[in-house]
Amino acid sequence: MVGPPDEPRLLLSALPPDRAQRRLAVTVALSLVVALVAAAPFAARPTSGTESLLPAYSAAVLVNELITAALLIAMFSVQRSRGLLVLAVAYLFSGLMVVPWGLTFPGVFSATGLLDAGLQSTATLAAARRIGLPLLLLVYAVMKVQGVAAHNPSNPIRGTILATVATTLAVVCAFTLLAVWGNALLPRWMADTRNVSAAWHYVPPLAIALCLVAAAVLLWTRRLSLLDHWLLIVLLSSVIEIVLLAYLSGGSRFSIGWWAGRAYGLAASSVVLLVLLSETVQLYARLARSLLAERRTREARLAILEALSASIAHEVNQPLGSMVTNADAALRWLDKPSPDLEEARLALRRITNDGHRAGKVIESVRTMFKKQRQERVALDLNRLIDHVLKRSMANAELEHVTVQTAYDPNLPSITGQPVQLQQVVANLITNALDAMRPSRDRACRLTVTTGPGGPGSVMVSIEDSGEGLSGDIKQRIFEPFFTTKPEGMGMGLLFCRAIVERHGGRLWVDDGATQGAIFRFTLPADDEATATIKSEEGS
Repeated sequence: MVGPPDEPRLLLSALPPDRAQRRLAVTVALSLVVALVAAAPFAARPTSGTESLLPAYSAAVLVNELITAALLIAMFSVQRSRGLLVLAVAYLFSGLMVVPWGLTFPGVFSATGLLDAGLQSTATLAAARRIGLPLLLLVYAVMKVQGVAAHNPSNPIRGTILATVATTLAVVCAFTLLAVWGNALLPRWMADTRNVSAAWHYVPPLAIALCLVAAAVLLWTRRLSLLDHWLLIVLLSSVIEIVLLAYLSGGSRFSIGWWAGRAYGLAASSVVLLVLLSETVQLYARLARSLLAERRTREARLAILEALSASIAHEVNQPLGSMVTNADAALRWLDKPSPDLEEARLALRRITNDGHRAGKVIESVRTMFKKQRQERVALDLNRLIDHVLKRSMANAELEHVTVQTAYDPNLPSITGQPVQLQQVVANLITNALDAMRPSRDRACRLTVTTGPGGPGSVMVSIEDSGEGLSGDIKQRIFEPFFTTKPEGMGMGLLFCRAIVERHGGRLWVDDGATQGAIFRFTLPADDEATATIKSEEGS
């Protein structure tokens, strides 16, 4: 009866109860029994002036059971289980029947009730309600045992719901008309307005039997859902209600036992509603948390993709710019009256080299985001920096920047990925040239220094004579997407720091001695670098 086999087990009609929910159900059942024992000695005592409470009781039961029926119908529209539809009809029928029952109750609105019915009218409606609810619960339990198929999806669900509600309403109206205007045809349930007759004594045992059989059938399934567990509590409350109304109260209306029975009836009408509301709220909360977690994961992935694309664009921009410059130079050599083919050939060769370098940059960025082992070789850091500086000399000359170098001739070798480290040096040099661009009215100087960086490490310093960095900028300079350049993307320094740290080093910025800024990074010397790489690969 639970619909397609791949349907998520999220609804109460399919969700199995956990240990805490079972304990709670057992606790509620024991509390109901304890309350019965406490009320039993006083059940037969009559009360006076309590008739006015009956409309409030009827209204509470009506609201509870109509809301429960509405929630069950909503579950049926999702799960398409015929058993759920029968269960919804049970609560809808019971809730609607309480309206004429309350309106015909003698002594509440008038001596014969608001509808001016006969003496047997209220009892007839009570009998129909008393037997109808457990009977429909029994039908639900039997359908669960037999595994009745789900609602045919070809039939319109809205039409089925409307037809079911209309039929239930028609049945209730028929019972009401019979009870109000067919008083002569009704059994003699009541001896007077407060005491039942002998004929009524057949109704309580039948209702109790239906409750017990329905509970037994539910237990027989051995596949109790969370909803089934609380339906057992409803059946227990109904049995206790009947015991209090029919036996312990002596069959007298408005006694303590009679009102205690009504309290159990109100509890029975509220149990499933409270569980449905509670579990729906918890399910909504879990769903909301899941959606928030999924949104955070999606945003994190988008941020990673954005950072990756920005890194690639940032790193490829330099060789592309060099390719454009060399292409323009080649065109100028070829456009001369006497084309200089040798110079054009050299420019084209530089374009080819830059194209290969761009490919290596892309591969280098791609490997940064992979966990696999990357190829690293022994490197002469002085030679690597000098190679990058030669590529940057043309830009330095255009910016009228003097380049000074101070290489340590005894600098130990390092082990690393050459393309990535070249990109670090190239980015730092480019940033230094850009920092000195507003200072063309005075002498600009770029100083590159190598030397020892502490025990087992080497250090590279790239100093510019620009305007320097303020305190706020220094704190945020390595944040992703933070940049001081109008056309910048804010990924270069983040990219450089990631590479240096992946090589076991550290990158930071200091203020220059007189002006400007100094970017420094350290790398492990050859023996230390080998150990760092092995440690990284092992992790």
